[in-house]
Amino acid sequence: MTEMAALQDFDIDADLQYGPSLSEARCAGAWVLRAIKRLERRLATQSFSGDGEFVIDATGVTVMDTSGAWLLHRTIRALEARGRVVHVQGLRPEFDALLRLVVLRAPALPTPAAATPGVLARFGRQAWDNALGALGLLSFIGEGTVALARALVQPRRIRWRPILYNVQMAGFEALPITGMLSFLLGIVIAYQGAEQLRRVGANIYIVDLVGLSMVRELSPLITAIIVAGRSGSAYTAQIGTMKVTEEIDALRTIGLAPMDQLVLPKVLALVLALPLLTVYTDVMGVLGGMIMAQAQLDVSFVTFLDRLDEAVSLKSFLIGIGKAPVFAAIIALVGCYQGFQVTGSAESVGRQTTVSVVQSIFLVILTDALFSIAFSWLDI
Repeated sequence: MTEMAALQDFDIDADLQYGPSLSEARCAGAWVLRAIKRLERRLATQSFSGDGEFVIDATGVTVMDTSGAWLLHRTIRALEARGRVVHVQGLRPEFDALLRLVVLRAPALPTPAAATPGVLARFGRQAWDNALGALGLLSFIGEGTVALARALVQPRRIRWRPILYNVQMAGFEALPITGMLSFLLGIVIAYQGAEQLRRVGANIYIVDLVGLSMVRELSPLITAIIVAGRSGSAYTAQIGTMKVTEEIDALRTIGLAPMDQLVLPKVLALVLALPLLTVYTDVMGVLGGMIMAQAQLDVSFVTFLDRLDEAVSLKSFLIGIGKAPVFAAIIALVGCYQGFQVTGSAESVGRQTTVSVVQSIFLVILTDALFSIAFSWLDI
């Protein structure tokens, strides 16, 4: 009967108040469901201000159920959120076990959102990431150069079957798309130039316009851009997928260097295929310009070809062809490097493939601009 009487009065007795100092509070009464509402109102009036350690004396707690343990835990968590270090003492063993169970089941506190970095901070972080990426690419190029030198010293290390396979994939199978685009580009250049040349009666110079622009600049550039989007992305996706499926780790485990097995065949194949593709696109671009010159300016095929021999020198032709191996090395190395940067998920494969295409095209155009500046200084 005495216990029942105590349970009838617990909602009045349950309390948590400051002790003699601001670093101590005392719990009293029965912390059970019927007392929660009253206790919450009392706790709302307590500021618990200050810092440092905070001691909760639970010696006076007579009864506690899950709701009371939860309220005590919530109070402790609120104090800790203010930077206080909380110690609970005097709690009966059975109440302490209940409090520990509540702590284990309680949801974690929400992580405060990180402050949004400013424009300067974002710019600096992006610049730093780009610098690290550039250093990584330079290191990869150095490793590839060493592997190539080792292969040239020991030709038996060269894997001819993968090279021929990549020549087929990056070269022969790219003939339709590169030929069609180059043909259409030749038509566009001839059509745009025809209107201006007709006004001054310089119809024959359409040959110079189409021939030089296609052979020296546009054919190598447009072919490299197409191959970067077609083959460079394929290299990244292939190596990235192998990294996700741990095939590259398996190659290293059995003593095979990924650089020799995956990178060198692709680089050598593209260096061989891209100049041949460039010659093919030269022919298709000039053919498109020839057809448009016949239709717009009445320049016959025979006249066009006679003038083409004078307008396009061997030097100009070789300059255009000479750019192709450089573009090919850039595309293959960037594509393979970004494939090795994949980090264990399909999403990463797609992201690095996009980065590969963007970087390859950017570096190809930048290199072409540097070639133009160098040729201008050398008066070539």
